[in-house]
Amino acid sequence: MALKLAVLISGRGSNLAAIQREIEAGRCHAQIGIVVSDRGSAAGLAFAAEHGLATAVVPMRAHPDRAAWDRALTEAVAASQPELIVTAGFMRILGAPFLERFARRIINVHPALLPLFPGTRAPALAIGAGVRLSGCSVHVVDGGMDSGPIIAQSAVPVLPADSAASLHERIQRAEHALLPRVIDAIARGAIALEPELSLRDSILGSADGMLTFPQLGDGAP
Repeated sequence: MALKLAVLISGRGSNLAAIQREIEAGRCHAQIGIVVSDRGSAAGLAFAAEHGLATAVVPMRAHPDRAAWDRALTEAVAASQPELIVTAGFMRILGAPFLERFARRIINVHPALLPLFPGTRAPALAIGAGVRLSGCSVHVVDGGMDSGPIIAQSAVPVLPADSAASLHERIQRAEHALLPRVIDAIARGAIALEPELSLRDSILGSADGMLTFPQLGDGAP
């Protein structure tokens, strides 16, 4: 059976669209059970509705404190019984209740070659540092800031005329290729997240001409 996903978004949902496109094309052996956002205005919710995907909105302001929101988000996602949670442009830190409930079942895509440039300003930080190469990383989510074991990365050159916005746009194209491939590899059993990250394929392949290679995090075999 297809791997059942919960996808968390905060904005336009371009990675959500990329995942769904690859699912519909038969190149990603998964199904999206629910799309959850912390913002009712997120454009990705409209995309989900257009494609018949279940949605839920769990806004922070609707709850008395962060702990209550953490619990509500956890229950909203758990109701769909996902096998894998994908945070794709979700602009909130996941709290302890969520991480404990779904330990080793959460992955995130980040617009940098981790461990460089964690956080929300990764493309701008890459430009500021003067690096010649950046890209994106798919990693397991843990309690830190973009600190979990890295599953795969795709490299994107930083061009002399790049701004943070133009670099981020090209990195996002790499994300749209890489993230569905990683999900499919998890679905096929080529990547195992539990009990420890292990990679059974020596290489995931290339995405749009850019090298895509698996990385092992601390403690991986």
